[in-house]
Amino acid sequence: MKNENCHPAPAHEVADEAPEVEVVIEVPRGCFLKRGSTGRIDFISPLPSPFNYGSVPNYLGLEGDLLDALVLGPRLPLGTRLRIRAWGAVTLTDRGMSDDKLVCSAAPLTTAEREQVLRFFHFYARCKALLNRWRRRPGRNACEGWRTASDAIARAAPFDNIWKGPPVRF
Repeated sequence: MKNENCHPAPAHEVADEAPEVEVVIEVPRGCFLKRGSTGRIDFISPLPSPFNYGSVPNYLGLEGDLLDALVLGPRLPLGTRLRIRAWGAVTLTDRGMSDDKLVCSAAPLTTAEREQVLRFFHFYARCKALLNRWRRRPGRNACEGWRTASDAIARAAPFDNIWKGPPVRF
């Protein structure tokens, strides 16, 4: 039996509908250090990041940290700020907390790129479950599948100047 969440949604946002967001790169593609939005190193990964990973400084995600974003394409240096279109989002549940990750690229995503992103987050959820078990941090871990970027942004809260970092340790 196939899991519906293993396959990307057939429809994707077109250029007129794909929102443009500002992303700050926290983990360059190929990097082993997983940094959080505050710049602190969360952990050292046994595998390099397959994407440039960062956050959208204008929004807080569902778990109270900056809204996550990954940027497909060539490696970008740590700290790079760019405006780019978000073509979709993946929802990841980590320790029972849902969190959307915008999937950004200079061009619309191909079906193969969407499948690659989903495969990665299904694998990542399993790895986080093992890490959380080792850290004795309970809660469900899973990749919940695709949603539109507009939906993910609508679920986020606008950034406020009072925010001092994520409310939970990752």
